[in-house]
Amino acid sequence: MNGMEKYTVGGWWKRWLSFVAGIVILMAGSSCNKDFPNTLQKEFKNDTLGVTPKKAKVLYLILDGVRGKALKALEAPNLTQIYKKSIYAFDGLSDYDGTGITNAGAWANMLTGVTRSKHGVVTEDFAGNKFNQYPTLFSRIKQESKGKTRTVAISASTTFSVNLAADATEIKTLEGNDLGVKDGVINELKNPDATVVVGQFHSAEAAGQQSGYSDMTPSYANAIFKLDTYVGEIVNALSQRKTFADENWLVVIASNKGGMMPPEPGSTDKTIYADASRNSFVVFYNPRYTTSFIPKPDSDKIPFTGIGPRLAGSDAAAGNATMGNDGGLYNIGANGDYTFELKVKINSGASNYPTIVGKRQSFTSGVVGWVFFLEGDVWQLNLGRVGGGNTQRNGGKIRDGLWHTLTAKFYKDGSSRRAKIFTDGVLQGAPLDITAFGNQDSPAPLTLGYTAGSGGTIDVLYSDVQMYNVAIPDEVITAYARKTTVEPSHPYYNNLIGYWPLNEGTGTLMKNKAPLGQGKDFSMKGNAVWSNFNDFSPFIDAPISNAFFQIVPNGVDIPYQIYQWMGIPTPASLGLEGKLWKTTFNDVKLPY
Repeated sequence: MNGMEKYTVGGWWKRWLSFVAGIVILMAGSSCNKDFPNTLQKEFKNDTLGVTPKKAKVLYLILDGVRGKALKALEAPNLTQIYKKSIYAFDGLSDYDGTGITNAGAWANMLTGVTRSKHGVVTEDFAGNKFNQYPTLFSRIKQESKGKTRTVAISASTTFSVNLAADATEIKTLEGNDLGVKDGVINELKNPDATVVVGQFHSAEAAGQQSGYSDMTPSYANAIFKLDTYVGEIVNALSQRKTFADENWLVVIASNKGGMMPPEPGSTDKTIYADASRNSFVVFYNPRYTTSFIPKPDSDKIPFTGIGPRLAGSDAAAGNATMGNDGGLYNIGANGDYTFELKVKINSGASNYPTIVGKRQSFTSGVVGWVFFLEGDVWQLNLGRVGGGNTQRNGGKIRDGLWHTLTAKFYKDGSSRRAKIFTDGVLQGAPLDITAFGNQDSPAPLTLGYTAGSGGTIDVLYSDVQMYNVAIPDEVITAYARKTTVEPSHPYYNNLIGYWPLNEGTGTLMKNKAPLGQGKDFSMKGNAVWSNFNDFSPFIDAPISNAFFQIVPNGVDIPYQIYQWMGIPTPASLGLEGKLWKTTFNDVKLPY
């Protein structure tokens, strides 16, 4: 860096692998120091506007298990030259729909142009696939051309050819033999009728499964360099076609998936961009393309955005939100199990004893009920009882300008009753024995914000308030603490007696969206106002739409790109989920 080479073990190993790969490629006759193909400028007839009719054709190479970030780190020489005339990305995603990733599911994305929610492939045996409704590339081309377009599938995996390539004009399966696949693709490119050629390689995936998917792992890195050699030979063979100058080839080179890796040290990325098993690469190459690298968006600090109630004030002028008559639904009694959770951002300076939320007539000793309150920079759960003192548990520092999730659960433990509190899903201290505090029913309404007699001042933003009539297990509290909404998929959704998203943004009513809490709404009072927010917090997984994961080329884009290249109609009935990636042409001259 900065003109100085760092002689680390990793750097030495990568340079050695690159050197070895270069020797192998030179021996194979590839031309690593030249752009592909080297005949372009000599044989390509200049097309001023880039519209001269040429026969559209496609070469599609699938390199299973090649992590995009590993490929970038290794700087494979042939692909590095190809990037110069490509649209390419190292942070593509095999899948952003669902959990878990399989070779079969990733292949299905790359061949149908839809994700698992449509094609139905979630296991390696392709069980339950819906290819009759969402056809593969081979099936669609066969249907549209009435079988007149030659399509060839040459694969190193029987499951690929059997399940995805049945409608290809010709199928060649060479189980576990990437060398044979490479030779088969080159032989097909010698055929004047070659139009759509698909080659599927599996050696990098096999090496990754056996030894790991790190670019520092010799067997995995060597497998990628070998594939790079094959790619160089194949693209050179393509350029040597006698009819090449009269053809318009789109070359697609992509991995189906990555592989499991430990998180990168220091990474704060909580999105699926950080999931190494989904990390793929995509290259769209044409000798007329100018280079276009597509980076991933900044996924390390995604802000939590929205609108919520801002409740500020003190005893003299409080802003809060209170519940009307709840029929006792939110009393926690003497024996019941309950879980209460909310998200807050503290805007005010240090202050002692103002309440954040509670169900208690006043925050004074000897008054029954519970509250969350602030003491300096920390929050605490406090419970009171008639004729006695209070008991409380410290939840840790939250007055730091960040959003936090605060949780309390009340539960029976044999003959005892206890309470636990969590900050951002992390248990704080030992369980609090509240047996002696008896019945915690209070005639006071459930209240967000300042409670009379608290002391100090508050200025708090609120979001995502939840209450359940069950003591949710610790591990579930931890797993869901970062989420900003409650979906029906939540394992305790049917126990939800109160769910207030607090996102109305207008008026004074904050609606209860819980199935068991209809009509139990909060009303804003006093100094309460609606306030927009746009804040990053390391403790929150801000909601992200699929559009965020479509900023880079993904496997699901490839069929749509191919259809557009070949002029094949893409009716809405296909349900394609991919997008078209465009670049400029390097030989186009404007007529002025």
